[in-house]
Amino acid sequence: MGGPNLEVFKFGMYILFPIGIMYYFGTNLDGKFTVPDFWPKEGQTHKIPFEREEIAKELERLKAKNLERKREREAAEARARELRNGE
Repeated sequence: MGGPNLEVFKFGMYILFPIGIMYYFGTNLDGKFTVPDFWPKEGQTHKIPFEREEIAKELERLKAKNLERKREREAAEARARELRNGE
């Protein structure tokens, strides 16, 4: 077949290829793989409420928002029913 030189070459490739890949992807990660402004700044994110009053206010806000969505959905369904019955 190939002889001992081919076996030495294959062994070298088996060892050096993973080491080379690890070296390439393991060094200078910030310079190669960062996307500027990927993570939002502190002021752009939601503030998680921790106090009891803040949690209650947030729950009321969410309930009001869900109720408004429900009203809009019911109104849209009523309009769709009227269109179907009118035709």
